[in-house]
Amino acid sequence: MKKKFSFLLVLLLALTTFLAACGGNNNAANSGNNGNSGNSGNNGGGEEETAEAKPQVLNLLETSEIPSMDNSLATDSVSFLVMNNVYEGLYRLGENDEAVLGMAAEEPTISEDGKTYTFKIREDAVWSNGEPVTANDFEYSWKKTLNPDTAAEYAYIMYDILNAEKVNSGELPVDELGVKAVDEKTLEVKLETQVPYFKALLSFATFYPQNEAFVTEQGDQYGLEANTTLYNGPFVLNEWKHEQSFQLTKNADYWESDVVKLEEINFNIVKDTATGVNLYETNKADLVGLSAEFVDQYKGDDNFKTRADTSVYFLRLNQENEVLANVNARKAFDMAWDKQGLVDVLLNNGSIPAYFLVPQDFVYGPDGTDFRETNGNFNETDVEAAKEFWAKAKEEVGFEEASLELLNYDSESSKKIGEYLKEQLESNLDGLTVTISQQPFKQKLDLETKGEYDFSFAGWGPDYPDPMTFVDMFVTDGAHNQMGYSNEKYDQLIEDAKTTLLDDPEARWNAMLEAEKILFEDAAISPMYQRGSAYLERPYVHGILRHAFGADASYKWAYIE
Repeated sequence: MKKKFSFLLVLLLALTTFLAACGGNNNAANSGNNGNSGNSGNNGGGEEETAEAKPQVLNLLETSEIPSMDNSLATDSVSFLVMNNVYEGLYRLGENDEAVLGMAAEEPTISEDGKTYTFKIREDAVWSNGEPVTANDFEYSWKKTLNPDTAAEYAYIMYDILNAEKVNSGELPVDELGVKAVDEKTLEVKLETQVPYFKALLSFATFYPQNEAFVTEQGDQYGLEANTTLYNGPFVLNEWKHEQSFQLTKNADYWESDVVKLEEINFNIVKDTATGVNLYETNKADLVGLSAEFVDQYKGDDNFKTRADTSVYFLRLNQENEVLANVNARKAFDMAWDKQGLVDVLLNNGSIPAYFLVPQDFVYGPDGTDFRETNGNFNETDVEAAKEFWAKAKEEVGFEEASLELLNYDSESSKKIGEYLKEQLESNLDGLTVTISQQPFKQKLDLETKGEYDFSFAGWGPDYPDPMTFVDMFVTDGAHNQMGYSNEKYDQLIEDAKTTLLDDPEARWNAMLEAEKILFEDAAISPMYQRGSAYLERPYVHGILRHAFGADASYKWAYIE
């Protein structure tokens, strides 16, 4: 999901998407602000309040500005979170992350070979300007994303559609894409091959529709302001004060508006945990993520909660850098610092050290075994081995001293993590100097995309329920590779798992397991932690759905009791 990671950080990163779907905002704290509160209990007061007595207003915190509301261009967990609640695709994620009908009026007709889907668009689906949502809105949006002139980083997620990759590379004209509005309410989608998770994939933001006339009218301003964007989801983005706050309000024209109980969702952008906790304590926030010191302070509180997550944070090691182009230098980097210490001391929120890319308790193979259990851990902390790898790198590259810059998020908790990494790496790798560049989320993403960094604190949250959402990030010249990594065998395994092995689930699974092993033989990244979150949540908040992939949360079914 997420640059997701996606991604997709709200205050807890400690705690960060994101995400992403998701590339990654350092949303460790953010995750606490959007927790699943379906079993929160009553309001805890002495006198029971009726639903009418309690305004249907939810007050939340976010640590970052929304980078974009254009679903063709968005790559991060903050954008995907907001878009998931103000837009809607053919499907959306419901309880237990099941794909439930959205703009699709009914389940599609599927051809015998499983490669052609025919969807009917809801008759009662309208945009926030009153115009109907049509099949052309999907055709236009998908073709716009795959048009090479758009330069959409997430275009690759659509490559299951017939001719998508060739269209995106410019080999075929956009009109050759396997998507067609048969009539105003009928959408035909042709695939390259069968895709077992296709319905869940269609809930992802890149597959949302866009109103062609409105987008054309807004030009390069589309998706940059609340009033230069159209909405077809449960809420609309009513107010957007850049770098300060944004507000969602109920969309009265949404096809299932009677299900939506919340009238307002207010997000304040707050970058440090102490300020967020103060807003919670003064009843100006209903949820707040907790960093390590606040976990100890509040763990006895009745409203204290923890939750596991599927987002993984890691260091991108840019191989355009002369030092990090050396595999022994990268192995040294990965093994020289204490990941257990990071989660125990700085995070203290249920996160676990990561010695892997694909998270645990996420996806299971044909035999029912967790992907993580099968592949185990890689390159666990070993300072003495790291020193030996560093010595080899010095000899092979020809340096005695090296100065490398860490590209970091600008939140309080990220700063602490950056300082921890600097101390660990400089202490254990002789001659290394680490400087830290803290950047606002949007600028950080831009620098990563341009490859203008040495190593960076990054994260990824899954976009769909399959290991591929993690492992295909690092194919040669992939949009989210962003670090110059290339391995022909790795590329071939990913290609096979996407094409020739789809009819052989066991062989496909083994190909993805092998690809992850190669990634760590090459020490392409240095994993940090699989995110957990600790947070405080008001007992009157109910029904927020928290997702293991795609956008972090859905508020369609949330309510205040």
